[in-house]
Amino acid sequence: MVPNALFLHEQVLKFMDYDCLTAEAVCFLMRLISVPSTSRNEAEAADVVCEFIRNKGYEPHRKGNNVWCICDGFDESKPNLLMNSHIDTVKPVDGWTYDPFVPMESDGRIYGLGSNDAGASVVSLFEAFTVLTERNQPYNLIFLASCEEEVSGRDGIESVLPLLPRITLGVVGEPTGMNPAIAEKGLMVLDVTSHGKAGHAARNEGENAIYKALDDICWFKDFKFPKVSPLLGPVKTTVTVINAGTQHNVIPDKCVFTVDVRTNECYTNHEIFDEVVRNVKSEVKARSFRLNSSSVSPDHPIVRKAVEMGLEPFGSPTLSDQALMDFPSVKIGPGSSSRSHTADEFICVDEIAGAINLYVRLLDGLDLQG
Repeated sequence: MVPNALFLHEQVLKFMDYDCLTAEAVCFLMRLISVPSTSRNEAEAADVVCEFIRNKGYEPHRKGNNVWCICDGFDESKPNLLMNSHIDTVKPVDGWTYDPFVPMESDGRIYGLGSNDAGASVVSLFEAFTVLTERNQPYNLIFLASCEEEVSGRDGIESVLPLLPRITLGVVGEPTGMNPAIAEKGLMVLDVTSHGKAGHAARNEGENAIYKALDDICWFKDFKFPKVSPLLGPVKTTVTVINAGTQHNVIPDKCVFTVDVRTNECYTNHEIFDEVVRNVKSEVKARSFRLNSSSVSPDHPIVRKAVEMGLEPFGSPTLSDQALMDFPSVKIGPGSSSRSHTADEFICVDEIAGAINLYVRLLDGLDLQG
């Protein structure tokens, strides 16, 4: 786009009625907060999303508690851009001074469970979707409000992606302060078992499985995977749970411990697993290999445009549905990750307004093949 055209284009965006869009988004968010939607219990929240999509003139599609809509005039010759966030929440923690399921607006803040993570992203993305689809874009646009993100459930986004057109780029709404996360750590949980031989603790007999596990626990504590990501840092392994023994006078014949592994984009989960197996003596089982680290090139058109707009790309230590996407994706949304899963969770109305505006400016006319 030539400079004069870009200037005129920016002026058109300035005159859009963002106050109206923000008011609609706030209404949408309050409806979502008022419907409890902990993971695997999102049916009523999905009903609300269907209602708002239908009221804006789009046709909602649904699988389980996942809801999506596709822009009018779908063109198979164009690439496909997915706008996604999740409608499920964690269970409310202790310490709330407000009812977590009764939205309350005070001093420019909206309080309620899921307001920050990630209701504000859901409603901001949807309002931006309605604006972007009013213009001819160089891509087809798909909006998806998915479920079971907080538990990485198999009935969430993973069950929907095969039903969608092949996605070229994903924009994932999570609280990032509207800066783009262009890399995200993956997750693998390992169950590790050391085997010994039972015996009486008073006699010099048996093989203590706890002692045998200690060497492997120390390995997880001390080993450094050589490939370090410039955005995500090193792979991190942490022993978080340990169980062994039945009573004080019996040598334990089994010790089971759990390892939380946070991976970077330099390794697949299978590569990390193979390295672990080569180095420890205990039996190792991975609960899943699904949640790999993800990244997008700093030279990708959306990253370049974000930088031109003054945004600051970063690497995110927290997991999202990006881990289940086999296409390039960027995580960006209103709010702060530090407010997620906390008592008196909130989002600022100004953050929602800013997010709608920024999503539109970032995505409008974006050439995914440039």
